[in-house]
Amino acid sequence: MKKFLLLAALFFCRDLSAQKILCYNIHHANPPSKAGVIDLEAIASVIRKSGADIVFLQEVDVNTRRSGSVDEAAKLGELTSLHHTFFKAINHDGGEYGVAILSRYELKNPQTIALPLDPASPGEPRVLGLAEVQPSGKKSILLACTHLDAQHGPVSRNLQAAEIVSRLKGEKRPVILAGDLNDTPDSEALGLILKAGFTSTCTDCPFTIPEITPKKTIDFILTRGGKWKVKKHEVIAETYASDHRPVFAELD
Repeated sequence: MKKFLLLAALFFCRDLSAQKILCYNIHHANPPSKAGVIDLEAIASVIRKSGADIVFLQEVDVNTRRSGSVDEAAKLGELTSLHHTFFKAINHDGGEYGVAILSRYELKNPQTIALPLDPASPGEPRVLGLAEVQPSGKKSILLACTHLDAQHGPVSRNLQAAEIVSRLKGEKRPVILAGDLNDTPDSEALGLILKAGFTSTCTDCPFTIPEITPKKTIDFILTRGGKWKVKKHEVIAETYASDHRPVFAELD
């Protein structure tokens, strides 16, 4: 009986340490096949079906005219019964646009960090969104969500990756960093992050864009610290809700 109780306790503790992570560029909830349509329920359905504990979102609208003046971060939190926090990158179309994190756990101490751009060809401002969670009384985890430059080649992305590395240098807590890096597994930007001690949840990473017949991998989940093992990594074969396919990882 004592042996059974000990095994049960060990299993329970292990289960609490596991985390299911989703990273998803949601294209402001506009299905590519339906110009002008906003379908938040389609995005929420993907999130619910994944069973994710923590969700990193990019291309999120808050109160923009093009998205019907809806706070998409808050609405997705409501539709999925998850906590939410939004990190503004720019003002856009009467509202705001940026990245967001949804979480089964309370999100604490949110912080928005502006990322640099190449002064020779500045593009759209980008940010790193940070928040802290403490799953089931375990050690605190720092969550970091980003969306790197897409407009002007690798220079800005490299500057932004270097800034992310600098901001997270010396961080003692386990970190989960995820987002649309707009760069491939062999890129300098990703290399800078990996050299800083991060590990990707994939090695031979499945393609994430475009949503139909994907040909490139630019969306990533990375971890540092925490002693997690990657139990599962997959790109979900979702072709309707966004122009990116969602990336899912289970950490044990």
